[in-house]
Amino acid sequence: MTIQVTWPQILAWRLRRQFVSGPGASGAVEVAGRLCGVQAQVPSSAQLAVAVRSAEPDPGGVDRALWADRTLAKTWLMRGGTLHLVPAGDLADHCAALSTLRFWEKGSWLRGHGVTAAEMAAIIEAVPQALGDVPKTRQELVDAVVRLTGDAHLREALTSGWGVLLKPLSRLGELCYGPPREGRVTFTAPRHWLRGWPAELPPHEEAGLRVARAFLAAHGPATPEMFDAWLFGGTARKAVLKGWFRDLAPELTEVEADDGRTLLALTAHLDALAATRPSDEVHLLPGFDQFILAAPRALEALIPAAVKTKVSRQAGWISPVVIYRGRVTGVWEAKDGQVATDLFEPVPPDQMKAAVTRIESLLRPPH
Repeated sequence: MTIQVTWPQILAWRLRRQFVSGPGASGAVEVAGRLCGVQAQVPSSAQLAVAVRSAEPDPGGVDRALWADRTLAKTWLMRGGTLHLVPAGDLADHCAALSTLRFWEKGSWLRGHGVTAAEMAAIIEAVPQALGDVPKTRQELVDAVVRLTGDAHLREALTSGWGVLLKPLSRLGELCYGPPREGRVTFTAPRHWLRGWPAELPPHEEAGLRVARAFLAAHGPATPEMFDAWLFGGTARKAVLKGWFRDLAPELTEVEADDGRTLLALTAHLDALAATRPSDEVHLLPGFDQFILAAPRALEALIPAAVKTKVSRQAGWISPVVIYRGRVTGVWEAKDGQVATDLFEPVPPDQMKAAVTRIESLLRPPH
């Protein structure tokens, strides 16, 4: 018999699993691990996503984990190469899963970025040699690649845009961000930078299963298509996706949501999910938050259709949101450390005030 659940239950479950409600996480690594990555295209949003989920917010925790402890990695990963923070111990699995879709081998992609298949192959071969064991700025890396390949045309291709031609290297586990140097980004090789980096990436059959399991543990119940949209932007190789969920099937149970959707939940979480009651809490979450990013944009139970354009804006911008009863009831922005809200629905004033006060305290620079 299929278990019946409601979306308010599911969203309340996700809020708790994602450390938004209930006990907070121990720090940045635990948050990034539970969320399967924290989007870091906007650094301040990533910092705030960690802070709102931490039992004891630590303003320097993310940078310390990245550059001193090396327990976090920063690199281009999901959905075509969006910058994320992931635990160092999870990065190889993400790379192995994502490298099953080699978009950089498609003729349309190559033509769009002004390189040939042979030039792209040369970049992929040269970058690991060029990086060596010392982090390099982008210019230093480009100079080294041009020197190794003898192809001066690659200089223009590698220095234009937002590092598009380097993104395949991140998926292949050959490149990640290194510590900033005099305000400039540097790149390094995970095998030199991260402790315990494997000699080669794990088989994608095993890695993809682990990533799917972790996704369902924080963003479930969900469907394979929802997982695909989050990880690949909806472009996964169907046979690969089917294989991961086939191998994970013994750990899964079907549940039916109140909108008629059939979803997959980890069987180990069924009792806790069934016992979850809809949330009456108010939370303010930053822009590009995983609570929004890992859910379908068309999920009416989370984002009412009438306000979708205020949440998911032009150029892929995801607004900071007000969450009440598990769904988006407004957006917000910070101006000079003060929060201004745009509410779509009434929210209890006392709870709203408390949520705003908490966010404003996290926005203040440490003394």
